[in-house]
Amino acid sequence: MKDVRFSKFLLFINALVPLGLMLWDVYHRRVGANPLEFATRTTGMLTLVFLTITIAVTPVRQTFKLNGLIKFRRMLGLFAFFYGFLHLMTYIWFDRFFNLRSVPGDVATRPFIAVGMAAFFLMAPLAITSTDKMLKRLGGKRWKSLHKLVYAAGVAGVLHYWLLVKSDIRLPLTFAFILLLLLAHRLFLKFYPPGKPVAEATLLPRD
Repeated sequence: MKDVRFSKFLLFINALVPLGLMLWDVYHRRVGANPLEFATRTTGMLTLVFLTITIAVTPVRQTFKLNGLIKFRRMLGLFAFFYGFLHLMTYIWFDRFFNLRSVPGDVATRPFIAVGMAAFFLMAPLAITSTDKMLKRLGGKRWKSLHKLVYAAGVAGVLHYWLLVKSDIRLPLTFAFILLLLLAHRLFLKFYPPGKPVAEATLLPRD
């Protein structure tokens, strides 16, 4: 996988397909009686899906020795942020009508919005520092430490979804279970790195 430009192009196109389908349904009024709720739920789900896939890249790469997957993690993370931004904008535009002064009060009274905001703002510095220039400027060690925020963003995203759902919690539970497995894998490798005796296992291998 030396040249992955075509693969990245396919990933880029496929990552935009859900947005295209959503806009198509909105345009043709196939979204039920509440288009706002449809758009909000869809963009929120896409954010969580791409965030989960981003977190899964390293465990899958390490488990199945698919080192080439690391080349797609940045794009997946940026799409998670992109859909998170659209999710936020549906709230700012259609719920608050760009009345930003009303946002703090609404956040204070609706915990699921506060948690969702936290998830988005945890992703923001990761998107800003995703370039090679920022990696060089921060240094590898500080950059890796900063990008561990993706796990906190994942937890906040799942909690946001959990608090939002009022009855059927099967999907939030599914995301929570997947995220728990991914975090457990990370912790396992932290204490038991491959190729080292258990007594000496203290450091997490580099991604």
